[in-house]
Amino acid sequence: VPLEAGTVQPLLREQFYSAPAADTIFQQSLPVPEEPPDPNTCSPQEYLEYYIFPVLLPGMAELLHRAKEEKCFERKRTKFIASDFLTEWLYNKNPKRKDESFTEFFSIPFVNDWLKDHPRPPIPLSLLLTEEEASIVIQSFWRGYRVRCDSEIQELRQWQKQLREDKNIIDRVKEFWTKQEAK
Repeated sequence: VPLEAGTVQPLLREQFYSAPAADTIFQQSLPVPEEPPDPNTCSPQEYLEYYIFPVLLPGMAELLHRAKEEKCFERKRTKFIASDFLTEWLYNKNPKRKDESFTEFFSIPFVNDWLKDHPRPPIPLSLLLTEEEASIVIQSFWRGYRVRCDSEIQELRQWQKQLREDKNIIDRVKEFWTKQEAK
């Protein structure tokens, strides 16, 4: 079925698997006028299609790829912040910054200024740990819990508590070390 002039062909899901391919698809599917419309007098649709979408849509495709890598579609909470990624991507892909080096999100000047006035809460440790690191923390806690539940360990802990209360073990340890140093 031929498309009418000015309509955009719908994109298939498979076309998002490769970011460079997505760039060319977006460029091919958007109608390109022979000469650029005047940004001050053109219609909102022309402005979006000529000035916004050719830049934003590849960024959105890259955002989806990164979100998939960060497993955002598998988990309820992740450390990935989509708006931060898109801000960094658009800032670094700006044609006015063509010859400049890559800038990290927190090094972007306007981001730095914004965060001075609006500091973010720290990211919870549960989001910063990898799955392997989290499993090690959980396993070590569980092993420690199981050991502390052992009756012999409970008896030892009770004895240490009683010794601390009765004989003030801290003073006894200090006395022991002063005697050792005197020798």
